[in-house]
Formats: sequence, structure tokens, C-alpha cells
Amino acid sequence: MLGMGWFPASLGGLNRYYRSLFEQLPEAHGVIVGPSQDAPSSINVVDGAALPRRLLSFLRSARRAAVGAEVVDAHFALYAAAPLLTGALGKRALVFHFHGPWADENVAAGDSSRLRFALRAGLERTVMRRADALIVLSSAFGRVLVERYRVSPWDVHVWAPGVALETFTPGERSDARRRLQIDADAFVAVCVRRLVARMGIDRLLNAWEELQHELPDGSVLLLVGDGPLRESLAERAQSPHLSGRVRVLGRLTDDDLVAAYRAADVAIVPSVSLEGFGLIVPEAAACGTPSIVSDVGGLPEVVRPLDPSLVVPAADVTALAKRIGEAARGALPTRERTRSFAESFSWPKLAERHRVLYRHLLSHQRDEQLRVVYLDHVARLSGGEIALMRLLTHFERVKPHVILGEDGPLADRLQQLGVSVEVLAFAPSARDLRRDRVGLGGTSPATAMHTLIYIARLALRLRRLKPDLVHTNSLKAGVYGSIAARAAGVPVVWHVRDRIADDYIPGAAVRLVRILIHHLADGVIANSTATLETIPAADRGPLSWVIPASVEPPPSPREREPRPFTFGMLGRLAPWKGQDLFLRAFAGAFPAGEERAVVVGAAMFGEESYEQELRVLASTLGIAERVEFRGFREDVWPELASFDVLVHASVIPEPFGTVVLEGMAAGLAVIAADEGGPATVIADGKTGRLFRSRNQESLAATMRALREDPGERERLGTAAKGAIADYHPDAIAGQLEQVYERVLGETGRLG
Repeated sequence: MLGMGWFPASLGGLNRYYRSLFEQLPEAHGVIVGPSQDAPSSINVVDGAALPRRLLSFLRSARRAAVGAEVVDAHFALYAAAPLLTGALGKRALVFHFHGPWADENVAAGDSSRLRFALRAGLERTVMRRADALIVLSSAFGRVLVERYRVSPWDVHVWAPGVALETFTPGERSDARRRLQIDADAFVAVCVRRLVARMGIDRLLNAWEELQHELPDGSVLLLVGDGPLRESLAERAQSPHLSGRVRVLGRLTDDDLVAAYRAADVAIVPSVSLEGFGLIVPEAAACGTPSIVSDVGGLPEVVRPLDPSLVVPAADVTALAKRIGEAARGALPTRERTRSFAESFSWPKLAERHRVLYRHLLSHQRDEQLRVVYLDHVARLSGGEIALMRLLTHFERVKPHVILGEDGPLADRLQQLGVSVEVLAFAPSARDLRRDRVGLGGTSPATAMHTLIYIARLALRLRRLKPDLVHTNSLKAGVYGSIAARAAGVPVVWHVRDRIADDYIPGAAVRLVRILIHHLADGVIANSTATLETIPAADRGPLSWVIPASVEPPPSPREREPRPFTFGMLGRLAPWKGQDLFLRAFAGAFPAGEERAVVVGAAMFGEESYEQELRVLASTLGIAERVEFRGFREDVWPELASFDVLVHASVIPEPFGTVVLEGMAAGLAVIAADEGGPATVIADGKTGRLFRSRNQESLAATMRALREDPGERERLGTAAKGAIADYHPDAIAGQLEQVYERVLGETGRLG
């Protein structure tokens, strides 16, 4: 095991992690740079001399320590480079731990030399590309590895670290406060950080200053750690607004650190950049103390399972101050729940994971899971993107990796879910080209050139990734992705989520898509029979399937709160989605009364003016005071819980209509048009109600009928909930796995 320093003689998360892991692997031999106070005899300690001599000594020690070793486990690129790139160690199986972008961390610390940055970054890339497996502590840093260092996602393992649960324990808060001479009734926050700029401690002090008149008397912020900013922070702590309310404690022993954690009501991790995990979060939690963290790097991933409200925007001092104020008023997880959360971080389990990985690398066998790359041109939370996101954590035999044409909410959500994702940026002029501009003269030469360049870049990326299969998730991704996949020699499955018909997309696009599917697709998946029927059988070939979107039951039963009777519509705001039809039908059915209409959603893809048109329409119809526009909502379940009836009113046949499934899962009576995908999901009169498509009077009559019959609403909602079992993500993911195996079998790529 090639490390950097030995904790606590050398501080830092990397050194603490290295020591903790090493102590769980008694079969290991190690090499570190001194000083070291209590390193075992199985550790070779190199003198911390001048850099050239230090590197040479490290190389020699590594070669001696590695005699008889089968695997090299490296933690710091600078020291590991020479042993790994020269001599016999270069032929051993290599596991590299990525603790953070070393070159960027030096820039954040004030090193502005472009030459040194290039040398460090180049050295990191060289070492990581030599690795057989890479380990990161969070999906955020896994994404950094894949996007910036261009390593293979199939080689990246996201494993959270352990915590010394026998050292960091809850204990008695009152005893800890007496030890630190803190009032028993005071509100106490602790921040344990290396005192450098990227840790965001200046923002924390700004927030603490904002709160000076809100916190109880005797409240105190404990700053624990050392670094170049210690003196300036200590000086600021003595300023008139903070004097007596901030203590700079400096570096503490583990015993004193545990006392600080126990004494605190909350820990705060206000990092502004380059935070891969935050080891102090589980350490504090093991003492019963939850952490408020910024939304940087891996911190949100660590904290969200305990309480998502503990995550605040990194650049927002006011939001941080508000959340600390809420914590002072008791809005925190209990100490018992927090300790239980910490117990999921186990060093023995992590060490055993390493042993399994080492044995796997020595066996020279590839994982049995299929490697599938998913392509989408956008990272917005639209229907097809949400449908994909819901599936990716439910596969048993697939290792997914997602390539998006832009950064955005979808990339963030996938990262939070632990799904490997990267952004291969697509020029906006091509990525956002509206479908009504496809055709002769509708695409500029520049847009066409951007698209060709992107296809070439994607093909090169696929060649490097070597997936078993490419799955395109959007119509545009199907066009460029199928060409790139064919160029890279990889089978491709088109997931068609749009009707390939000239009432939905331009005729030129219809012809182009059908030609590409015929010549390039190895398999076709449609989200409904209505969608599949728009692709001639001769074009889609024999390998075609109908696989619907998926839905899980909402996290809690729908609550019926006292409120006016509400008809709701949920989804993207677009003319073809029929929000205007919904408003007209509502006005016709209920020209006066207590009934309310709610429209949830936002415009996308250049259709922003439509929302204003809807507001004007509501005013013209005389219902503006009874119509609410709630905008985009990522969490749809609270919105659905506020409805009595869900309406889906697309005026062009909907390819599928995931919103319909969501309404059924929420136990709502759902009204939808009698064509397209929703008509295949809803059994009219049994699990919902269908109205004549585009017919305002039919929709209005159906709305009136359900308003007047609460028993019918209850019956339909109950039947709808019972009908969604076949749409569970586990079931849909299993169907997709069968499709992949069939396609790979037909193309001769399986096994």
C-alpha cells in the first residue's frame, strides 16, 4: 500500500483514511513519508527530505516492500508514479484511490503556476490510466474521474469510508461541555476543517455573525483544525461582532476531538469546492452530532440519507444562517438516529470489499454484468429522462453509464443516486434544435457541422469505453447515437418515446428516423403500442418490443386535507399538451363555484411564451382567481396529493403519458384522452376515465361526473393503485435486461 503520510503525525483525510484501511488489512505492507509516531513494522517510513531525494527513497522502499506482493494499492499519484511506471511493480495489479484532484487542490491553495498544474494533472492521468481499478468515496468524485480524467466508468468503484465507531461514541454531552468550559444550555456548533480557503470558513463566520441576535446567550462556534488561515481566523474571531462567540481551538487530539463533537449540537461543513466526501460527517454522527453541509462534491450524498434538509447551497450565506438558526430551535435529527446512521460506515466491511476486489483483479475475469451506455441529449427532468432515471438503480445484470449532451438537474440526480454519469457537451444550437425546424433549409450549416463533430467525439468515447450495448433514450440521441455507435462497432437499441408520425414531428424528421432505425438499430423499444405502430414493421425489424415507463408507489399515502375540490394537470407546458383545453373545459364545467384548477409544470424547449398565453386565457374565461400555476416541481407526489382528480388532455396523441401512471399510483381518479399511450394504460370505467380526444364538451362532462360522484372517484382510485404493479421499476428493468440479452445474442456479442 503506497500512501502519503501517517496520521496523526501528518494530518488530512487521505492520511487518516490510509491508516484506517491499512490497520484493517494485516496482510498488507506499506510505504509512507515521515514523520510517523506509531507506524507498525510492516510500514516502511521514508524520510521527508527534499523532493527529489524523497521520491528516490520512496521508489526504493516501494520496491523492497513489494517483494512477494501481488497487488499494489496506491493513494497519492506523486509518490506512486515512479514505482508504478518503472520496474516490476508496473506489472502488478493496481488499485488507485482517488482522494481528490491534486492539481486543482494546489490551485485552490494559491499555486497559480500553469506549468506545475499541467505537470501534476498529467502525472495524475498517467497513474490513473495505469490502474486496473479506481476507488472513490463519492459519486461526485467518480464523475470527476470519468469526465475530467477520462477513465473508464467500468473500473470505478464508489465506496464510502468507514468510521472508528469504538473511538467516536456519543458519551455524555454535559461532561464534554464541562471539559470545554461551555454552558450546559448553550447552542454549540463545531467546524472541523483544514483551515484553507476552499473550506468556506469565511462564509460560516459571516452566517454566524448574521445570527448573533437570534441565538441563545452563550452560544459558541468551535473551529477545530490547523492551516494557513489560522491566524487570520483567530483575529476575526476577536472582532466585536464575534468575540466570545467563536473559539479557534486549533489542532486537537482524538480524545479532545470526540469531546468537541459530543459537546456540539451540530457540526458544520461549509466547503466551497473540491470536497470528495467529508470524513468528519460520519465521525461527528458517530458521536450523535448531525452535520449541516454545503451542496459541494460528495457532501450531499453523505448527508441526504440522514436528513436532506441538512444540505444548503454553498454560496448562500443567508441559507446557511437560516439552517443554523433552525438547528438552534431544535430542527435536527435525534442523537440516536444520527448514531444509527453512522453505524452504516464500517471499516471491516470496507476492508473485505477491498479483498474481494484484489482477488477479482488477480483472477483476470471481467464482471458478468452487461456494460450499457445510455445516451440522452438533455439533462432536464422531462418525461423520458425521468423514466430513465427511475430504472437505472433497479438493474441486477446491467452496469449502467449515462452520457448526457448537457449538464443539469438530471446529471445531479443521477450522481445522487450513485449512477455513473458524464457530460459530453453538445453545442446548444444542435442540441436544442426544435423538431419543427428539421428538414430542408431548417438546419444551418453550422448546426450540421456541430452535430457531425459531436458524433465523431461520441464515437471516439464509445471506442474507449467499449460497452456491450448503447441504449439511446431520446429521439435526438437515437439519431446521433446510432451513427456514433455504429462507427464504434457497438450494438445499439433505440428507445422510441415519441410517435414517429407527421402529426407529432415534421415529415422530414419522420423519414430520417425511419431510415436510421431501419439501417442502424439492432433493436427497437417503444413506450406504447401507439408509438410502435408509427414505425413500419419493415423498418423496425423483428427485434422490437413495447416496454412502458415505470412508477413506484408514492412514499406515503395520499392525505386528504380540507380544501376546495381540485382538478389538477401536471407536466411540461406546451401547446400540444392541452393545458388550454383543460382550462376551457374547466370553465365550461364550473363557470362558478368553489372548484379549483391547478396547473403544475414549466415550459421547455423554446415554448416559454405559452405559460403567459395560459394566464391570459384564464383571465379571459373569468376563472383566473380559481386557477393556480405552480411552476415546475421535481417532487410530484405532494402535488398529486393536493388533487382530487388528475386530468391528462394532450391534443396530439401522447406517446405514453408517465403522469397518468403517477396519478394512478397516487390513488387518484385520472381522466385522459381516448387515444395514444394513456388509452392503453387506463381501462375506461375501471381504472380511470377516457374522454373523446380534443373534445372540450366531453372533457367537461367527465369532470362534472366525477365531481358529483365521490364513490366513483374512490373506486377508480383504488382500482388504479392496484393496477400499477406491472409497472414497478424492478419489473420494467427485468424486461430491459431480457431485451439486451436478446439483441446481444442476435448480434453475436453475448458472452
